[in-house]
Amino acid sequence: MGADPPEGAGRLGGGGIGFGVVTWLNLVLAGAAVVAVAALALGLRRERARTRDELAAAQAAAEALRERLDGLEHRLEPTLPQGPSVGSAEFVITAVSSAPEPPAVLPGERIEGRLFADLVLRETVVKAAGVVHGVRRATSPESRYRMRYVYSREVRQSRKRRRAELRRLRREAGGRRREDAA
Repeated sequence: MGADPPEGAGRLGGGGIGFGVVTWLNLVLAGAAVVAVAALALGLRRERARTRDELAAAQAAAEALRERLDGLEHRLEPTLPQGPSVGSAEFVITAVSSAPEPPAVLPGERIEGRLFADLVLRETVVKAAGVVHGVRRATSPESRYRMRYVYSREVRQSRKRRRAELRRLRREAGGRRREDAA
C-alpha cells in the first residue's frame, strides 16, 4: 500500500536521528549540568573561605582597636575632672516612677547573641509592620477610589486647559490674519 520504511529504521542506530544520537545528546547535557554544578559548588566553597578569612581579619582588627581604646582610657583616666562634691550636688527629677528600671544592656557591655538577635528582630518587625500597614492602607478600596477620582479630575482639568489654550491660539491667529488682510 505505501512505501516501505527505510532499511534499519526500526533498529537502534538505524537511519535518521535514532535512539543512539538522542541518548548521547542527553548524556552530554547531563554531563555539562554536572560540571556546572561542580563549578558552582567549588566557587561557593572558595567564597565561604574568603568570607571566613575576612571575618577573622575583621575580628582581629576589632580586638586590636579594643585593646588600643582600653590603653587610651587608662592613660586618660587620672586627668578627667572629678564630678561635684556630694554636698553641692543638684538633684534633677528625671522620672516619676518609684523605682528606675535597670537597662537591659549596660553601656560598654558585650551583648550576647540572643539579646542582639531579639533587639534587631524586634526593630525589624516593627518596621516591617509599619510598611505592611502603609501598603495595606494604600491599596485599600477607598484609597484606590480616591486616587482614581483625583486622577480623573486632573485629566479633565488638563483637557479644559488644553481646549482653552487652543481657543486662545485660534483667536490670536484669526486676529493676526484679519490684521494682515487689512
